[in-house]
Amino acid sequence: MASPYILLKTAVFTILVPTTVAGLIPRLLARYDRESPSLDFRSSWLVEYVLLALGILLYISTAWRFSDEGHGTPSPSDEPKTLVTGGIYGHMRNPMYVGVLLVIGGQAIRYKSLHVLWWAAVCWLGFHRRVIEYEEPHLVEKHGEVYEEYCDRVPRWLPRLRPPDDV
Repeated sequence: MASPYILLKTAVFTILVPTTVAGLIPRLLARYDRESPSLDFRSSWLVEYVLLALGILLYISTAWRFSDEGHGTPSPSDEPKTLVTGGIYGHMRNPMYVGVLLVIGGQAIRYKSLHVLWWAAVCWLGFHRRVIEYEEPHLVEKHGEVYEEYCDRVPRWLPRLRPPDDV
């Protein structure tokens, strides 16, 4: 069970970082963007809400798993003590980043903003670079062969669809 202190630290991190990246910055970018007709389509409201809901649920479930299974937070300065491989982490290695990107995509549609869509692309490139250059080498150093085997089984960004029976 996740301790209340870890959950509090997770909540503070979430308010400061993902809420800024996926909420505040898209809102500010949209202020300086004209509405794009290419992001205004018949069922845009449905796509917007699906992306926002999936992204928020994905982030919350991964943050909970970090707290409960890993005994840590999403913050790089307070990372999980143990390797988190359960739940959605059995299908993809970086679902927290994917959740944030889904929220930004929903925001792009909400605001009909190409600037916000570009922000999503910039964020993905930044996330990818961080994963490749820092997180994966760090996790190999910290967890060794266990992490390398996990990487062999579970894709980095796109979820595998078969059951995670080998995780």
